[in-house]
Amino acid sequence: MANAGERIAKNGGGLSVPDNPIIPFIRGDGTGPDIWRAAEAVFDAAVEKAYGGRRKIAWRETYAGQAAFDRLGTWLPDETVAAFQECLVGIKGPLTTPVGGGIRSLNVALRQLLDLYVCLRPVRHFAGVPSPVKKPELVDMVVFRENTEDIYAGIEYAAGTPEAARFLEFLKNDFPDDFDRVRFGAEHGETVGVGVKPVSRVGTERLVRAALNYAIEYGRKSVTIVHKGNIMKFTEGAFRDWGYALAEREFGGKTYTWGQWSRTAEAEGEDAANAEQQAALDAGKILVKDAIADIALQQALTRPTEFDVIATLNLNGDYLSDALAAQVGGIGIAPGGNINYDTGHAIFEATHGTAPKYANLDQVNPSSVILSGVLMLEYLGWREAGGLIVKGMEASVQQKRVTYDFERLMEGATKLKTSEFGQSIIDHMD
Repeated sequence: MANAGERIAKNGGGLSVPDNPIIPFIRGDGTGPDIWRAAEAVFDAAVEKAYGGRRKIAWRETYAGQAAFDRLGTWLPDETVAAFQECLVGIKGPLTTPVGGGIRSLNVALRQLLDLYVCLRPVRHFAGVPSPVKKPELVDMVVFRENTEDIYAGIEYAAGTPEAARFLEFLKNDFPDDFDRVRFGAEHGETVGVGVKPVSRVGTERLVRAALNYAIEYGRKSVTIVHKGNIMKFTEGAFRDWGYALAEREFGGKTYTWGQWSRTAEAEGEDAANAEQQAALDAGKILVKDAIADIALQQALTRPTEFDVIATLNLNGDYLSDALAAQVGGIGIAPGGNINYDTGHAIFEATHGTAPKYANLDQVNPSSVILSGVLMLEYLGWREAGGLIVKGMEASVQQKRVTYDFERLMEGATKLKTSEFGQSIIDHMD
């Protein structure tokens, strides 16, 4: 089907999706081929069942990682990047990143090349999935993690290099007070590595805008801006302030912000501010609030119902999304999407690694890439097909028909192979 199908197009604020869209995919390395085989069967079955044959995905295989290097002698072929650019929406399994020089991360490279500024990480519990917490069913959050700035911009210089020495010399000459705060900088400059953490207003606004639009579209109750602005006042603190300003300026009729509460509290007292906030919530407005990152990590564990949609910078989002995934069953069941809502480009992906020791054993849990496919189908507007997949997975897990990672933690469970678990999802779509 390499030449079948039609391309998805950007249409104003959304996508124009044909009934037979071309979707580029990368199987991935290590366990990638195993999980992709199961996932593709699930996707095709769900689309067939949901739309009675009227719709069908035209899969187009592309290559990256070890498979690309073995086949084409390059880790990220230009043809692969072009396929994702031209077709707008794609999906991928886990990739090997080369050791040594060159690309630091193939995943990061794809995100930066396509400016996929949102890392979308929904986290919810499936009844019956083993969890280390008492009430994992209370976890139902969607993390919007900024994907292009913060430390993942990759601007850093190794200790002892000429670049690091020049950076430290610049600080010493132009910002001596800041240089004095570099521990051992004056006497041991050769042992100091340095990095730059860029955070922009434009980058902040487009992320928070996407989070708010998502909350409105999916009927969510709150958006929490997670930051470390108490320490990094002009990067993470600015992220918070710019996020609030954007919410009030562009979504004022649909949101209620902490700034509004503070102004009312100052003018009329805290009781009046609380009453105003409750009235806004009763009217269906979205509460926009903020939380310091370390407190958010604690409260996401102890009071998870206080969080709904989360908007945060890259490093905070990395910690939060994986910590939340642990509460609902682990990274093996965590989906992810990387999206540019302005251009329409999106790559959905398994969020775990390649696990090469399990390669070709038909053994690992394919849920991460399957649920990432659900996100993809929802992004295409094919929610009926995505709903069937979720229904099938829920039923299979509740019947304790699961892969080894869950089976060993569930009393009386039936251990299924990767392919068998995929078929079980299909069988339980009815």
